[in-house]
Amino acid sequence: MTFAVVRARSAYNVIIGRPDIKALRAVVSTTHGVIKFPTPRGIATVRSSSELLVASILAKRPELVEDPDPVVEKWIINPRFPEQTVGVGRKLSADTKAKLKEIFLENVKVFAWQPSDMTGVPRRLAEHRLEVIPFSRPVKQNKRSMGPEKSRAVCEEVAKLVQAGIVREAKYPTWIANPVMVKKSDDTWRMCVDFKNINEACPKDSYPLPEIDKKIDALAGFPLRCFLDAYKGYHQIKMAKEDEEKTAFHTDAGTFCYTKMPFGLKNAGATYQHLMDDIFIKQAGKSIEVYVDDLVIKSKKEESMLEDISTTFKTLAQANMKLNPKKCTFGVEEGKFLGVMVTKSGIRPNPDKVEAVIQMASPKTRKEVQRLNGRLVSLNRFLSRMMDKSYQFINTMKNCIRKNDFIWTAEAEEAFQEMKKHLCTLPTLTSPEKGETLTLYLATTTHAISAALMADRGSAQMPVYFISRILKDEETRYPAIERLALALIYASRRLRRYFDDHPIQVVTEQPLQQVLKKPEVSGRLAKWAIELGTYRITYKPRTAIKGQIIADFLTEISKDGEEAPPGQPPIPEEKKSPKPDLKEWKLYTDGASNSEGSGIGLVLISPEGAEITHALRLNFRTSNNESEYEALIAGLRIAKQMKAQAVEAYVDSLLVANQINQVYEAKESSMKAYLELVGAMTKQFKHFQVKHIPRGQNKKADALSKLASVAFSHLAKEIRVEVLNEPSTGSKEVNSATKEPATWMAPIIKYLTTGESPSRKDEAHALKQRAAYYEIINGELYRKSFLGPSMKCVDQEEGTYVVREIHEGICGSHAGPKSITRKAMNAGYYWPAMYQTAAEVIQKCDSCQRQAPVSRKPAHLLIPVSSPWPFYKWGIDIVGPFPESIGKVKFLLVAIDYFSKWIEAKPLATITGQQIKKFAWENIVCRFGIPGIIVSDNGKQFAENPFKAWCDKLQIKQVFASVAHPQANGQVERANRSLVEGIKTRLGREKGSWAEELPHVLWAHRTMHKTSHGETPFSLVYGTESMIPVEIGSKTLRTIPTENAEADLRTNLNLLEERREIAAIREASYKKIMEKYYNTRVKEVVFQPGQLVLRSNEASKAESQGKMGPRWEGPYRVTEASKTGAYTLERMDGTVLPRTWNAVHLKRYYM
Repeated sequence: MTFAVVRARSAYNVIIGRPDIKALRAVVSTTHGVIKFPTPRGIATVRSSSELLVASILAKRPELVEDPDPVVEKWIINPRFPEQTVGVGRKLSADTKAKLKEIFLENVKVFAWQPSDMTGVPRRLAEHRLEVIPFSRPVKQNKRSMGPEKSRAVCEEVAKLVQAGIVREAKYPTWIANPVMVKKSDDTWRMCVDFKNINEACPKDSYPLPEIDKKIDALAGFPLRCFLDAYKGYHQIKMAKEDEEKTAFHTDAGTFCYTKMPFGLKNAGATYQHLMDDIFIKQAGKSIEVYVDDLVIKSKKEESMLEDISTTFKTLAQANMKLNPKKCTFGVEEGKFLGVMVTKSGIRPNPDKVEAVIQMASPKTRKEVQRLNGRLVSLNRFLSRMMDKSYQFINTMKNCIRKNDFIWTAEAEEAFQEMKKHLCTLPTLTSPEKGETLTLYLATTTHAISAALMADRGSAQMPVYFISRILKDEETRYPAIERLALALIYASRRLRRYFDDHPIQVVTEQPLQQVLKKPEVSGRLAKWAIELGTYRITYKPRTAIKGQIIADFLTEISKDGEEAPPGQPPIPEEKKSPKPDLKEWKLYTDGASNSEGSGIGLVLISPEGAEITHALRLNFRTSNNESEYEALIAGLRIAKQMKAQAVEAYVDSLLVANQINQVYEAKESSMKAYLELVGAMTKQFKHFQVKHIPRGQNKKADALSKLASVAFSHLAKEIRVEVLNEPSTGSKEVNSATKEPATWMAPIIKYLTTGESPSRKDEAHALKQRAAYYEIINGELYRKSFLGPSMKCVDQEEGTYVVREIHEGICGSHAGPKSITRKAMNAGYYWPAMYQTAAEVIQKCDSCQRQAPVSRKPAHLLIPVSSPWPFYKWGIDIVGPFPESIGKVKFLLVAIDYFSKWIEAKPLATITGQQIKKFAWENIVCRFGIPGIIVSDNGKQFAENPFKAWCDKLQIKQVFASVAHPQANGQVERANRSLVEGIKTRLGREKGSWAEELPHVLWAHRTMHKTSHGETPFSLVYGTESMIPVEIGSKTLRTIPTENAEADLRTNLNLLEERREIAAIREASYKKIMEKYYNTRVKEVVFQPGQLVLRSNEASKAESQGKMGPRWEGPYRVTEASKTGAYTLERMDGTVLPRTWNAVHLKRYYM
């Protein structure tokens, strides 16, 4: 009997007609639902099943389960598993629902209804391998004991996994781990395996996981979404057979290992993502977004949604990947994806994560604070200025080494409760549209920086992303304007995707743009300005805020002691006004410095409007900025004498105003001294602020300062003129000469003189142990020495002076740090980190750097150079001059093909660009065709016209080697040496006839086997070996004429392509061996753009090269760096050097 197999849904297994009944000799009873027919083993009986028939009929229409959910309906697809339902959007049309039912019934096998349904992805598509690093030592963990409840849970879970085919028993495994049981929220147990040891032995898979934020934003603009979840995720991918037992783990029931990829392996996520990217390569980014085992089908219309679902199901079926029906929802507007709620209106926080924080009790231990911080991090995209709001309870973990050190402060409790209130009103985020201009708000306090990225939506602004972070210790000391610039640079790095794809408008009241355009004040700002220059950033002053969402960013810079309560922005200092009962005085000051002298002028205006004018002549040299400070200090003294309590000062020096307002940082010592004095004087007033005004609005003070800066005997008597003979900071300079108390010696001196020690026991014990090596002699601290008399203790600044004097002073010999340290100790000096101080001083010594020895080790890894096919890439070079030969030739022009090693050479009397062009045309182009690349040195014959123009015309790419680095064109350099050695050997002492010997040497090289590819250049060019003269004198088979000679030659031509491919493989293998050997001697040196370097004087010849000449010259600044070790340099005045320089000729320069 012949049956036709049909793919169709039916309640029946087989349909037979009367001829088949006759052939079977069957008896049919429709009353009893039975068929009987004879077989060799007896009578066979087939009975009908009414239960299966009813179930089949019911399966034709999925049952709708009553569910109170107003958004999602629950459908039963498989009647055998009624508890497993899929979700379907209630808002879908009836026609769409009907078609969706048909799709479900046709693809029931796409879902896994029980573990046995999950047979796994075929190995041809994916399998997980453990690429254990060779010679790694296998680790067998000792079996850990567990409580009865955990042990029972492990055995039950293993039994389920064995039945599902995910786990099997292991025999004699070399790697063994232990299971770890984690309790779920429903009080059941989840089994994990501690694969720590095997993970350490495996290298990291570099396959990247997608960016989560990018996947979330990609769902914007699609009203219909289907959220799918893979059944048991990683377990759908099989382990490689040879790696299964490396996943072995202990249980009370024995040792088992995984046959399917388990959770917890190092590269499991990369393997899974790689598979998903491969199978959904045609849909990814268009109709579906995939992140590991989470899938979202996105559609704009119901019709396209049905097509996308069918396509996705077909793809899953081809890969034999199963879905979990209970976690699949189709045709809805919102759902959970990658930890957030994706909705029609935007992106909302996961309510479960918000509720988890709100329900938390106040932390009592450091671990609970860490748990709180971990939960908040998952919500940081929605939290405006999160680090400012959480700083108080994060701060409780500082200096918390032991459990007893933890203190939950009242401030932390208040911040925690305010955070809970804020979590109840988290905003909905939006996704930016293509090409849309985004707005960035910045804020900084003394301990954190924050940013808010916004998008305009009608009359309001909607948030796109909030970011913030705690400042590092050194960053807290940045000036306020630099902290604001740091917030911008952090935002550009953290939100790089938005900065790359959108114009960014920074809204700020601070002079951020001016500071970044002229970053001379700080090297950090210069670096940041270069980094920000790659983005489309504009700056805009603040206007009215378009929503309560960004109320936290009303204040950009918050001052110390003025932190506002959580949720309420502080008022910036510059906008504060004096109290109503304080009468404000106005002070206008100006300073002038010229060749005739320096003077200052000031105008002090009382609250009633009375003016006091004052002029002072400075009988000491000052700069303009120093005279501006003197003017302000003099004005403050007069204001204090007038018993003013509130002063508003106006200066026309932007530098002075910004230094006082902490916008600029004072770098010079004189500016620091003036700034400290002004800070001390302003504390005498109840209210003080300084503002910058244009010089045109400060005419009176300006005129007074100019009058006082010249001879003043003729000045009007109503203007009071005084003479100041020394700077106002003179007293400060005297005080700074006394010993600073806060040095490393202070605690030891205090302990030795008074016996006072720190309150902490561990610190007190350490101090006592340390003080035993010190003693007080004549009121000064000395350290006992093991080698001689006690050594005088000095501070770091004096120690630096001692090192510098010994190293480069009158008796200095520029010795190394060890010798300098020993000499300082012999001289009787001591301070901590002596060797480190000496090393730092010597590292920055200009003379030592210029005379440092030149390393002969390679500075960069070997980069093999190859050619894809004969005559594509040529190296060309000029050798000579040689002794004059026939035709007055004294130079040799050499070219070599990188693939076949075929050499062309021509003697020349002169070396001009025209001669190079002629040689390339006749010997390369006319014989072998137009090449793709010509490699040469930087000689003007190659780099300038007419050769350069000729190469451009023929579209030949010119590649130039770095200056004084012939290894970059090593192929032709090797050919040069071989040709010269061959000519010298043939000539003997007759040097003048070298040009006549050139053809013989060239022929020898063209017919010689090359070690790199094992062939002769002649055979790779013409397809057969050439006949050499020796074969004429001593006959070989090739000299005997045969009938098949021509056929053999034609056969060789047919096999030439294969021969060339074999030669290329041999050469690649040979170069790999060379590379491995060469790289063992490499001491890699890498320079970054912006760093200063010195050049080898031997290579650059920029300075005298006599015995007394320097080994290095410079410095130069690196502007560009390539991966091949070549660097573009510029002089300190900004002039760019014309050619690149290799790292082997460069050395880092320190200032």
